[in-house]
Parts: sequence; C-alpha cells; structure tokens
Amino acid sequence: MGWKVLLPQEIKPDARKLLEDAGLELIDGRGFEPEDVKADMLLYKPEAMIVRITPINRDIIECNPNLKVIVRHGAGFDALDVKACHDNGVAALYAPVANSTSVAETAILLMLELSRDVETHRKIWVDDFYKAKLKIRKNTLNGKTLGIIGCGNIGSRVAKRMLAFEMNVLCYDPYKPAKDFPEGVEVVRELDRIFKESDYVSLHAPNTPITRGMINKETLAMMKKDAFLINTARGALVNEADLYDALKNGVIRGAGIDALAKEPVDPKNPLLTLDNCIMYPHIGGNSEEAAERASYHAAMGVIEIAQGKQPTWPINDIDYATAPTYTDTKKPDKKPVGKYDY
Repeated sequence: MGWKVLLPQEIKPDARKLLEDAGLELIDGRGFEPEDVKADMLLYKPEAMIVRITPINRDIIECNPNLKVIVRHGAGFDALDVKACHDNGVAALYAPVANSTSVAETAILLMLELSRDVETHRKIWVDDFYKAKLKIRKNTLNGKTLGIIGCGNIGSRVAKRMLAFEMNVLCYDPYKPAKDFPEGVEVVRELDRIFKESDYVSLHAPNTPITRGMINKETLAMMKKDAFLINTARGALVNEADLYDALKNGVIRGAGIDALAKEPVDPKNPLLTLDNCIMYPHIGGNSEEAAERASYHAAMGVIEIAQGKQPTWPINDIDYATAPTYTDTKKPDKKPVGKYDY
C-alpha cells in the first residue's frame, strides 16, 4: 500500500506484524509529547497514526495533509480532537472493547480493597496484629447495593460480575434502552437514586459537557456516610477538591481512584494524604491482555481505512445535549439480596 504509520508509543508485536504483513511502513516516534508528534508528522508525513497517551490537537492534525486516519489505542478518546479529524477528512477510530474487561476488574479490585480497608491494614498489622484483625472495620460486598453510572462496555461487565458477588445492582445510563442492560440489574432513570441508595458508586461514563464535574459537593452529600466512590473512567468527572473535603470530613467513607484530572499525578495532590482514598496511576486498561487486544484492534482499524473498507470502530460525533434518551425501566426478576441472606 505504501502507507506510513506513525507510532508515537509502542504497540504490541502481533499488531506490528499485522501492519507490516499488510505492506505498511512503521515509524517509531521520537517521543510522547505533542511537539514530538508534530515534528514526526512534519518530517515523515504519515498517512496513519496509532496513539496511546499523547493529546492530539487540531494543530497536529492539520500540519500533515497526507493524514488519513488516527486510531486511539483504547476506549477513551477525549485527548483526541475528533472534530478536527472530521473537519479535515481524517478518520478517527478507537478500540472500545479491547480493555473493557481489564478496567472492569480494576473497578472490582478497588471495591474489594476499600471494603476490607486494605490501606489501613497494610500500615498497622505487623505492629498491632490484633487491632488489624479485630478492630479495623471490614465488610463484604454480598448484599450491598452497587450503583453504576454509565452502562456501556465496561459498566455492563462490572454489573454482570458483581451480580455474581450477590450485590444488588442499580444502573443509570440515559442513552441506552432498558432491554439492552444486563439481566438481573435494576435500570433507574433518576441519577439521584444512584447516589442516595448505593453503598458503592462506580463511574463508567465518558468525559462530556454533561458528565464533567458530576461528582461534586452536592452529589457527594447525597451519598450514604458509609458509601464508597469508584472512578476508573475519567478524572474530569470528579471535582477533586470536593472529593477531598468529603473524604476528610466523613461525608463518605472512602474512594478508589484510577483516573485523575491531572496526569501524571501532582505530588501535592491532597488526595494522596488520605488513608481512605486508594489511588492507582490510571492502570485499569493496562493489563498485558488488554494492551495486546488494543494494539491489534488499532492495527485492524488502520488496515480497514487503507483498504477502503468501512471501519469496525469509528468515533462518531455525538451531541450529548441533544442525543436521544430513554425513560423505560427494568427490575430484576429475583428479590434483592438481604442482610441475613447467605
């Protein structure tokens, strides 16, 4: 085909082979920063790019008239100027299902760690074995209520797995008809119910004008004092100053965070000082298996465009303010798991 594919960050060997076998020339970029990517764009003028973590703005997109396609190596695409792609006839693709299981497992891991207060136990158990064993609060997930905000590829996987934990699962996603939610969950259309009724609130929504800052002083105040917040989605969904105040003052019991508004993390971020906040360096989608799938699916996307085929995973323009929403509901067939059920 003669196309060049710029790789600002590495992709997995099977994906490289797939591209090379299709006759594409791979260019390993000089660095991660936007200025590095722009320099490579100007020098090599590639037709395609697979990007993992570098923010790609209009300036980068428009500096290379040869560009035909950009593929985001993963499910999130808020760091890619999709409108600029479409304005310039550049296909914008992503890999929405590649890391869904990995992120879902990370959300579950955070729930389990928080329920057993792993951070406190790790700090004290050697010096005070019996305090750790008998005095630190521990809870099971069985019988608790999980509220999921955003029930797409990841949220649905969390729901299915936590039903197996015998949790009562509430799901909120206004853009999805009730029939498409997993069996066994309760579909709710009032977002306030998620905050008020859940023992765990897990975020799986994209960063949009509607969801940005949705976790704030007001919504945190609706939550139970014993509730936990889980964010493996996007840092922009949470007002971190309000979350810090809520955690410090006992408005909620704890939080598990895998996505921050500013990454890499600012060492002065006050959330780092709290024992009731577990934080990861945005690793939810970074399992070995997820990375292999994302690389392969991204390579598939480049080849589809190069061959003139309809891409499997295009990023579509969505105006969330005017997108159709649904009001139908669905309840689980069985009664909720009770406190004394086993």
